[in-house]
Amino acid sequence: MSAPDLDIPRLRADAAAILRENDLGAGYTIPTRGLYPFQWNWDSCLVALGLAAVDEDRAFREIETLLAHQWPDGMVPHIVFHADAQSYFPGPDVWGTGRATPTSGITQPPVLAWCLRRLYEGAADRSAAGARVKALLPKVAAWHRWFLEARDPAGTGLVAILHPWESGRDNAIDWDAALARVPAEGVGDYVRRDTAHVDAAQRPTKAEYDRYLRLVQRFRALGWDNSVLHEASPFKVVDPGFNAILIRSAEDLAALADALDEPEIGRAARAQADRGRAALEDLWHEGLGQYAPYDRATGAPVASASLGGLLPLFALAPGEPRAAALMRRLDQLAGRTAYPVPSHDPADPRFDRLRYWRGPIWLVTNRMIVDGLARHGEGDRAQALAQASLGLVARSGFGEYFDPLDGRALGGGRFSWTAAMVLDLSR
Repeated sequence: MSAPDLDIPRLRADAAAILRENDLGAGYTIPTRGLYPFQWNWDSCLVALGLAAVDEDRAFREIETLLAHQWPDGMVPHIVFHADAQSYFPGPDVWGTGRATPTSGITQPPVLAWCLRRLYEGAADRSAAGARVKALLPKVAAWHRWFLEARDPAGTGLVAILHPWESGRDNAIDWDAALARVPAEGVGDYVRRDTAHVDAAQRPTKAEYDRYLRLVQRFRALGWDNSVLHEASPFKVVDPGFNAILIRSAEDLAALADALDEPEIGRAARAQADRGRAALEDLWHEGLGQYAPYDRATGAPVASASLGGLLPLFALAPGEPRAAALMRRLDQLAGRTAYPVPSHDPADPRFDRLRYWRGPIWLVTNRMIVDGLARHGEGDRAQALAQASLGLVARSGFGEYFDPLDGRALGGGRFSWTAAMVLDLSR
C-alpha cells in the first residue's frame, strides 16, 4: 500500500477507538484485552505518546499512574497489577513482591523521559504541561540513578538486564546462550495463559518460559533486594538496545531539567548520557557491522544480529560515524524482507518470522528508528519508514507485531501501543 493510498483520518480514528477501548477508567491503559490485562511500564509510556494526540490530560495521567507505583529504591516495575485477573500468568502470587498494590519485581526499557519530553514539547499549554513534568522529574531521576547503582555496580557506564523480560524483547535470539545456562529443574508445574489467546507458534517456547520463571523464583528467594540481585543472577546481559534507550532518555531528562529549572537533575542526567554513549563503543561488533550484547556472566560478546544492535541509532550523537554503519545495516535488512524493520536479521538461520522478537516487526521499535534517522539528518528515510509502518497497519490491522515477509498481523489484536504509534507517526 503506497503512501497516497493511506486513509490517515480513518486510521487515526480507529487508533483512538482502540485506546478508548483499552482504557479501564483508572488512569491506565492495558495493552490488549485478555492477553495483557494490567499496566505495563514501557507500554504505558509509549501509549502516552498516542494519547497526547487526543487527550493531553489523559496522556499525563497514564505516566503519573505508573510512577505512583515506583519502588522506594527508585525502580519502576514492569507490571502494576491494579486488579485481579486470572487470565494472566505469572500473576502477583508468583512474583510475591509484597507491594501494597502488587507489582512485578523487575523493570523494563526506560523510554519514560523520551516520552515525557515529547509530551512537554508538543503540549498545547506548555505552562500546565511544564508543571506536571517538573513534578515527575525527581522520580525519573531516581529511576535513572537506580540503574547506575543496581545494574552497573562496577561503574562501566552500561547497565545489565537480569531477566529477558526486562529487555522488552523477551525471547530475542540475543538471550539464547545466557538463558540456556539458567537451570530449569524444579521450576514446578504451571499453566500458561498467553497461549490460550495467541497461537503458540507466535510465542516464547516452554523451555524459555521455564527459565523465565526460574529467574523469578531465584529473585523472590532473595527478597527482591536489588542491592544483591546483580551479583546473584545467573543471567546478566548488557543489551545495546536497552542501553541506547537509557542513554537517550538521560539526554532528554537533561533537556527537560534545563527547561524546568532543575539544574542538579540536568547535570547528573547529562553526565549519565555522555558516559553511556562513550561506553557503547565497547559493544560494537565489527563482524556484524552493528552493536551486539555482552554477556557479563561470561565476559564475552554475543554475536547476534538483532534489532537491539540497531537501536543505538536512536542515541548516538548526530554525526557519529557509527550511525552511517547502522544505516547500511538497515539497507541490508530492507533487501531481505518485504516490510521493515525485522527484529532479527533473516540471514541468520535462527530467524523466525512468526515468533515474537525472533523476527517479527514491532511498530514501537520502528518508531525509535524513525526518530534515529531524523536525528542523523535522514528526514526522507525517516518519513519513508513512518509511511511503511502506517501502511502495514492499514493493510493488516492493529496487531501486536507483524510478519516481515508477508505483513500479516501477529500476536494480540487491537493492540494499544500499535494504535499509539499510528497516532504519533501520523501527527
